[in-house]
Amino acid sequence: MYNELRSHVLKLLKADTRLDGRRATEYREPIKVEQGIICTAEGSARVTIGGTQVMVGVKLEIGEPFPDRPDEGTIMVGAELLPLSNPDFELGPPSIQAVELARVVDRGIRESKAVDFKSLCIEPGEKVWLVIIDICPINDAGNLFDASALAALAALKNTRFPKVEDGKISYKEKTNKGMKVVKDPVSVTVCKVGDALIVDPLTEEEKIIDARLTVASTADGTLCALQKGGSMPLSVEDVEKMVAIGISKGKELRVALER
Repeated sequence: MYNELRSHVLKLLKADTRLDGRRATEYREPIKVEQGIICTAEGSARVTIGGTQVMVGVKLEIGEPFPDRPDEGTIMVGAELLPLSNPDFELGPPSIQAVELARVVDRGIRESKAVDFKSLCIEPGEKVWLVIIDICPINDAGNLFDASALAALAALKNTRFPKVEDGKISYKEKTNKGMKVVKDPVSVTVCKVGDALIVDPLTEEEKIIDARLTVASTADGTLCALQKGGSMPLSVEDVEKMVAIGISKGKELRVALER
């Protein structure tokens, strides 16, 4: 089955077409970003890319800062891949897929310095805000990396701090203070299948890719993070082409974020 699927996909790609009729570097439609969909979270968003839907919620807690960064808060990203979104997912401890998904989203936000961590400081060396980002795919039709990264960014921009009285958080009362998001890193995952490079893979296409590279870039085209996946190596030329595609296609996803 694998060989037949791969042979069929490669044959289509030679004619610059895909299983669903798209071109190699074309995203599915619609690309939709919805914010503020979970009333019990401090920030939330749902992103739709074609048939893929991902929901992200942001919770805020007060904790101690890291010793080497006494005046900075931090983010913690987690992902839960439930069978309701894909029958291949199983209940239980976080899978390798879930850990990698969370790591890729975390890296794009952290390395771009999208969040002003110093603004999360309450008392230097004592108390800071901890930003917990939970990723939950609703329907996995492929390309969870890009959808999750976009949803996480949208949820952060939607975040409002809860009221704090006598050192205790009142989660039922939100203030007008928003998260200080200073950059908008958008991630695009470029996949290599044979000699072809594609974006926004379907779940069927993800099964036969040789390698992938998730490219996170900011609005001005600055490269801020890379994450390699897949079993096959990439040449310098491959990486250069994939980065160029990632930065270019990132502009399309950013339009949906700003819409």
